[in-house]
Amino acid sequence: MSVTRPTTVRLASGRVSFRLHARSLWVCLVLLVVTAGALLAALVMGEYPITVADAITSVFGEGSRLAELFVDRRRLPRALTAILVGIALGVSGAVFQSLTRNPLGSPDIVGFGQGASTGAVLVLLVFSGGTTQTALGAFAGGLVSAAVVYLLALKRGAHGYRLVLVGIGVSSMLIAFNNYLVTRADLNDARAATVWIVGSLFERRWPEATLMFFTVLILVPVTLILGRALSILDIGDEGAKGLGVRVERSRLALIVVAVALTAVATACAGPVAFVALVAPQVSRRLTGSGGPGLLPAGLLGGALLLISDLVAQRLTSPGELPVGVITGAVGGVYLGWLLLREWRSGRG
Repeated sequence: MSVTRPTTVRLASGRVSFRLHARSLWVCLVLLVVTAGALLAALVMGEYPITVADAITSVFGEGSRLAELFVDRRRLPRALTAILVGIALGVSGAVFQSLTRNPLGSPDIVGFGQGASTGAVLVLLVFSGGTTQTALGAFAGGLVSAAVVYLLALKRGAHGYRLVLVGIGVSSMLIAFNNYLVTRADLNDARAATVWIVGSLFERRWPEATLMFFTVLILVPVTLILGRALSILDIGDEGAKGLGVRVERSRLALIVVAVALTAVATACAGPVAFVALVAPQVSRRLTGSGGPGLLPAGLLGGALLLISDLVAQRLTSPGELPVGVITGAVGGVYLGWLLLREWRSGRG
């Protein structure tokens, strides 16, 4: 009886190498096509419709003045921010789910996203900070909440479900604190913060898109390089040590990078719910891979958030919903199905 092994493609450069399944490559290509189609739709759809040709020429500065106003200054930076935030959340979710060996171990479930949200809300409401200051506050808040959750979960050994339960408790306290800050703020600031806390891409311009671009450009390749150690950590600490992996150092590096991705994404779009939970799970099922699947998870996260934002803009037109409402609705259904599946398998 012959066994068919999945076709793999090996990419190597110096001391860094990657091994990709052919099915994963096809999934990534399909996701890129879907994202490109959604991006084009984001450029042409709106209260002022723009033709495909005019939208494409406007990107290169050759369209009509009115088309350039809508495309270059409004729709393009918002769409790029959605894609890049989704990539960051997808990759971050894949890292945390792999580290905890738990499908519920995404940053928005275990409190890291809410920690980033608390840091950003403090900067916004208390210090009236801008985009850069908000990103720094979100990074600090995410890192502190990650440290607190892991220290509490490590008291008797870091079991995946213990970490999730601790994270849910910490997340609940942070949500209460965020709500307290909102109730004590000025009415206009509180209104803006409430929309931001839900998760919104409204009025996202080039500063947010630029910040997300450099964040993804720097941190995603670092995460992919660390992905080899992440795959080995799946076999357990003792086995990883036997293969020469510095377990604690690798885990710490992965946590810091994943928290940074979550924090900056939260600073630019708010704590968008469930993208970090859903994207790694669905991408793993699409690729049929048992590994962390960082790249497919990131691409699926980008496509998911951009499409969700398109739905949020058009569902209640001429007004629009915060994108977090759409991702929350989709993610809530998926979370319910996932919990039911875990319970039926005897792991819940």
